Amino acid sequence: MSPVYLDNNATTATDAEVIAAMLPWFTERYGNPSSSHAFGATAAEGVRLARRQVQSLLGAAHDHEVVFTSGGTESNNTAILSALDSQPGRTEIVTTAVEHPAVLALAAHLEKTRGVTVHTVGVDGEGRLDLDDFERALGPRTALVSIMWANNETGTLFPVAALARQAHAAGALFHTDAVQAVGRVPMRLRDTEIDMLSLSGHKLHGPKGIGALYVRKGVPFRPLMRGGRQERGRRGGTENVPGIVGLGAAADLAARYLETERGWIEDLRDRLEQGVLSRIGHCHVLGDLDHRLANTACIAFDYVDADALLLMLDRAGIAASSGSACASGTMEPSHVLRAMRVPVGAIRGAIRFSLSRDTGGADIDRVLDVLPDIVGRLRTQSPLWRDRVPTFA
Repeated sequence: MSPVYLDNNATTATDAEVIAAMLPWFTERYGNPSSSHAFGATAAEGVRLARRQVQSLLGAAHDHEVVFTSGGTESNNTAILSALDSQPGRTEIVTTAVEHPAVLALAAHLEKTRGVTVHTVGVDGEGRLDLDDFERALGPRTALVSIMWANNETGTLFPVAALARQAHAAGALFHTDAVQAVGRVPMRLRDTEIDMLSLSGHKLHGPKGIGALYVRKGVPFRPLMRGGRQERGRRGGTENVPGIVGLGAAADLAARYLETERGWIEDLRDRLEQGVLSRIGHCHVLGDLDHRLANTACIAFDYVDADALLLMLDRAGIAASSGSACASGTMEPSHVLRAMRVPVGAIRGAIRFSLSRDTGGADIDRVLDVLPDIVGRLRTQSPLWRDRVPTFA
């Protein structure tokens, strides 16, 4: 049977239209955008078009607010370090316990090496931010609030527009890691107080190795990558023109189809969840079910080891994941689910199915056909299953 790919929060397939848009920039349009001849001018125009396409998807006020980077990790690092370096005397960061490692690892590093104070705001059992804790964390020394728009494991959405207003009231800048949200959630940044936003091309059917950082006009900024005057001096290094063109094409496709795709992807996700819950006992959908990405289903199977479950799904030709691809290979349960205080009997059996516009009804049917038997076989091998007690009240 054809393989079933339900790990789109890790990466999406590059769209055929995106590949077609990129190919000429490897061959006849290979100029350096900084060169003054016709080859360079052609490449520079390709970069300008892509910048406008990303601007349109984000609903940004100006195309020069888009800075091209190598991806989400670089964008996150740039935003955090810039906020600290551009605001002497402000040495505190506010973030959450469920951020991507690209934020949390840097925050921990800055605590150890630069004496930065990091306030980590908790979440409740559905992954929703503790708003009282957030308000208490803000203070006169807060340089930056960095809170993701959508969680990569549960799909839970955070009220970033309101949080940005609160950050500004405390005199702090606001950054959001929107890698999972861009192309999946309608955005109009010009109507918000968000200062910086990170995105990555391979999460929205673009190529890997390309991303962008939105920097609102007037926000103080210090570059991470220093060198030439590329990106208005905000990111040194010769531009990855094929990647930038690909990101622009992917952004254009996402803007064109976002609303229609979101509806039917949500229908497929709901069909998957309802089918799992009705056919398999002792399992639970995690996250804020009223405010989450349309494409993400995080399901905990009691008394099942997620790694064994994923291995057996893979053997059946079905790709899913146990959380962030950037944290795979660890033996520890997901830091996101630990922050949500998911019971021990369920946390090690939690897996994520993430859909895309390439997902079809036949894919969902295939999962529902094979998953009950796999879970049943794994449970018969578990001593916890024989002595089971309820994990959720």
